[in-house]
Amino acid sequence: MISMALAICHLSCNMMLTSCTDWSDHYDEASQAEANGSLWTVLSANGDLSNFARVIKACGYDRILASDQTYTVFAPTDAAFSAADADALIADYNSQVAAGIDDKNNTVLLRFLQNHIAMYRHPVSTMTADTITMMNRKYMPLTADAINGHGFTTASTLCANGLLFTMGSRLDYVPSVFECLDIEDGLDSVYAFLNSHSVYEFNESKSVAGDIIDGVTHYLDSVTDFRNDLLERYGLINSEDSAYIMVAPVNAEWNRLVEEYTPYFNYASNVEGRDSMAYTNTRLAILGGAIFSRTFNSDTALQDSAYSTQAYSALVRRMMGIDDNYYIFPQPYAEGGIFHGTEKLTCSNGQLLKATSYNIYKEKTFLQRVRVEAENNIDTILNANSIVRTPQVVSNNPFYGQVSENSFIVARPDKDDSKIIVGFRVPRLLANAKYDVYAVFAPATAADPLDVAETTKEVKVISRVSQTDQNGKMSTPPFRYPKTVDGTKVDEIMLQSAVRINTCGYDLKTANVRLEIQSNTPGATLRIDCIKFVPVE
Repeated sequence: MISMALAICHLSCNMMLTSCTDWSDHYDEASQAEANGSLWTVLSANGDLSNFARVIKACGYDRILASDQTYTVFAPTDAAFSAADADALIADYNSQVAAGIDDKNNTVLLRFLQNHIAMYRHPVSTMTADTITMMNRKYMPLTADAINGHGFTTASTLCANGLLFTMGSRLDYVPSVFECLDIEDGLDSVYAFLNSHSVYEFNESKSVAGDIIDGVTHYLDSVTDFRNDLLERYGLINSEDSAYIMVAPVNAEWNRLVEEYTPYFNYASNVEGRDSMAYTNTRLAILGGAIFSRTFNSDTALQDSAYSTQAYSALVRRMMGIDDNYYIFPQPYAEGGIFHGTEKLTCSNGQLLKATSYNIYKEKTFLQRVRVEAENNIDTILNANSIVRTPQVVSNNPFYGQVSENSFIVARPDKDDSKIIVGFRVPRLLANAKYDVYAVFAPATAADPLDVAETTKEVKVISRVSQTDQNGKMSTPPFRYPKTVDGTKVDEIMLQSAVRINTCGYDLKTANVRLEIQSNTPGATLRIDCIKFVPVE
């Protein structure tokens, strides 16, 4: 027992001594840091960092590095960063300021200064194998003797508000896919359109507060959060946390596509905001299938097909009963594929493929078939009973799965000699496109297998397509094109071919096209599953 007590006592004393030693080291480091002064004090006093210090001073970052906020600075020495380099950056910074470009968009800050500064202390040791975030939100690997592969010339110097490393080279700036659109020659048309939706929101919690003057806080460093509704919808190609591939047409190809696609988005003159809608939707039609998340497009998967961010997965398509494969591109690297013939640019969050010939075709993206479920989109009913049933096709029926969503409408005539008219509003059709118009009719036995007698009755139909003209006035042609319905099967009939649409209905709250189907057989019952407008080019 005595020896055990002695052992415990000895261990306790050792722990106390170790604790005191650790605290002493910590106290000595803190004292030394305070004695050295702020990052700006230490950096500006280092003769080997004079060129880097001049850029910091010219850009107003001396105040930031002298503040209470904690940073780690990776400073290139004068041997790696010459006076001419510093002069060029300072001139560039001042030129952008004179042009009214604010700090959050100033490329000297974003691509140089903030590329060499990280928030918080990042000490290193022989065990360090980390990734840190720079002020410009770029990720860089940090080891015991290097950052992003660039070696240190001196170990970290303790400062009152952070750490200072010196390096024998500048840190490379690797742009994101979004930034590369701005930097790379010939892609500024794509960038200008996407960036027109960019906004910056002030983030008080991340900003460095300065003095309060007349009750207003003046910030030494105002941090803003970037937002862009188009990127949030199509792909966060600006985010360092994601990986994407984007195909971008060069300016000449972009202009050609804008000219080709603009007529599709010709809205009627009475549509509010028609010009801005046409402008935006034309350009989204070009880029809608151009971005691919690497989460769903591994190298192996891309050998077969490329799924853009707007594509439904195979599972979702099966669940929704969708048999179209829009925004899915087979063999993207093969000749004629969407990636073929592009110039590959490596970015910090993926790849930008610069395309002088754009192989993302409209028939695979925005120029789509429009299907309208009859039971959900009835606009008008004439000469029919007020009740329109929507029978379900049960799983043991032979027609189960052949009728879309396994339901359809039944419109019975109100008199023995009545000719029923059923009208449907058709949304999302494009101007100056031609469509073949189909109707799918269900047999009586799809709802009741015993109703065989109904399948033998003759049913003939005629149709008409009404639509708005350029002035927004609805034009209604006569019924025509008689067709005969086969009542023994699910019968898809082309009612009309190559119907040209006058004005765009895309994104309108009320559809500007109406299809009406009339029974041309007195007393006939109409059983309609759905209608389809299929583009023909």
